[in-house]
Parts: sequence; structure tokens; C-alpha cells
Amino acid sequence: MPLTLRELCEQAHLEMLCGDGGRQVRCVYCCDLLSWAMSRAPEDSAWVTVMGNVNTMAVCLLADCACVVLADGARPDEQALAKAQEQGLAILASEEPIYETARRIGSLIEAAP
Repeated sequence: MPLTLRELCEQAHLEMLCGDGGRQVRCVYCCDLLSWAMSRAPEDSAWVTVMGNVNTMAVCLLADCACVVLADGARPDEQALAKAQEQGLAILASEEPIYETARRIGSLIEAAP
């Protein structure tokens, strides 16, 4: 079952850097290769990556991901944050590595009522 971004942040201890928190997340996807993610990231996914640049935001928009989750302490650059705000994209942040972040998100989605 899906979780809203707000629920995901609360339950997975993620920081919401931008976005409104109302969109639903149905799955998790991990990839740092933008061209790969562009053709394979599922719609409504929480895309976990360390790539916090403007091109990542463009791929998120094209793939219709629910959010970008920047793992391992990564943060968006100024241009990426501005583009995300302009396009209404959600960026979440985690201090944990990609695997642990994705595993936590996946477990929460699977356990959602």
C-alpha cells in the first residue's frame, strides 16, 4: 500500500528539503546512473540516489517519481533545489547509505495498511 511523502518522512526519519508531502509513494527505486533511471524508475517511486544536481530533478520529472531521496548525507546543489521548487518536486534527505535508506522505505511501504 502507498504512503504519503509526509508519512514516509515521519516513519523513515527522512528530512523533507522541499515538496508538499501529499503525494503517494508506491515503491522504491535505487540508481545513480541518470540515463538508466530515466528509462526504468517506476512512476510514484521514491528514487534513492546520491546525485543532487539539476539533471536528477529533470529525470525525476520525466519518470514521474514521487520524490528524490538523497542518501548518504548528500544534498542538492542550489540549482537543483531551485528547479525542484519551481517544478513542485519533492526532495527528501537521509544520512544513511543508499541500501539502508531504500530497505527502510521498502519495508514501510510493504507494511502500510
